[in-house]
Amino acid sequence: MATGERRKKTPRFVEIAAAAGVSASTVDRVLNERGSVSAAAREKVVTAAKRLGVPRLLPQTRHGLIHLDVLLPVNDTPFFRRLGFALQRLMEMLDRRIVVHRAFLPEHRNDLFAKAIRQPPYRRQGLILAAPDTEQVRAALLDATSGGEAAVAVVTNIGGVPALQYAGIDNYRAGRTAGYLIGHLAQNSGRVVILSSRTDYQGHVDRTAGCRDVLARFAPRLVCDVRTVETYDDPDRCFLGVASALRDGEPIAAIYNSGAGSPGVEAALRKYGIGRDICWVTHEMSDDHRQYMQSGLLDVVIDQDPDNQIMAALQHLLFKCGVVEHDPLAGERVDFRLYFAENSRQTPYLPDIR
Repeated sequence: MATGERRKKTPRFVEIAAAAGVSASTVDRVLNERGSVSAAAREKVVTAAKRLGVPRLLPQTRHGLIHLDVLLPVNDTPFFRRLGFALQRLMEMLDRRIVVHRAFLPEHRNDLFAKAIRQPPYRRQGLILAAPDTEQVRAALLDATSGGEAAVAVVTNIGGVPALQYAGIDNYRAGRTAGYLIGHLAQNSGRVVILSSRTDYQGHVDRTAGCRDVLARFAPRLVCDVRTVETYDDPDRCFLGVASALRDGEPIAAIYNSGAGSPGVEAALRKYGIGRDICWVTHEMSDDHRQYMQSGLLDVVIDQDPDNQIMAALQHLLFKCGVVEHDPLAGERVDFRLYFAENSRQTPYLPDIR
């Protein structure tokens, strides 16, 4: 009797066959991986087995190689280096039939991003990218996703592409967090200087907007400069932006940098000898940021966790390809982290590859 009850609880081949609309012999060949079965039949059998709760490791529904593209900008900032190392570590753990192709493209060449999106030299099943939010890039993504290809944006979202998933943080909320921290940590009243990498990256636009919104509503003693200094992550531009603001004569209470180029900010603060009097909030944990915090110049770093972002993006593509069962992007976006001098690590954030 116990044996009979157990058999009733475990779906038999005939039950799976009925649910899938195939023969029992086809179910046998699929689940025991014997002989050739069409991709469509494999998909039906595995889907039916999952629905019926078959308690066994089920075969993959795809045969052959799965080609995935990762398109990233040529960018030597610590964040993108961390992102690259995270991708490399994940690639080493993937099944051999999952082939990840990496391409690094000049940030200002929208035509090259569009071409790489539209014209892969192989049959591609999915795409991950960090790219500017421009008309060329959006049009290329609309073409790719309209054909059913899965695509995920990391670091910064791209608007106007309904099928595009986003594995990054909520940059507007990150900017609001920066404004909240500045409002509480700034010791003096005065101006807030806002530096931003590029205005064609939606993530930076959202960050600066969030910071301005919070300060305008909750910290009337702090007034944001009308102009956002576009730095392109260049330390020299950051230095000139801060130095120019300091020479204007109006007191500066805080600096918010939504991008990279922090060595330029640090150099300006040290040159004018007022670093400890100004609240400084920036993004992405790095070894120079750790040193600036420990020296008392930098107050807080908001980090978007590149390891978690690239992992969520890859898992989403594997979900769309039927390799994994759960979609990590079905819920809320990836969390961001706050680092202070007290909770930053003592060991390097980037490996020494010299």
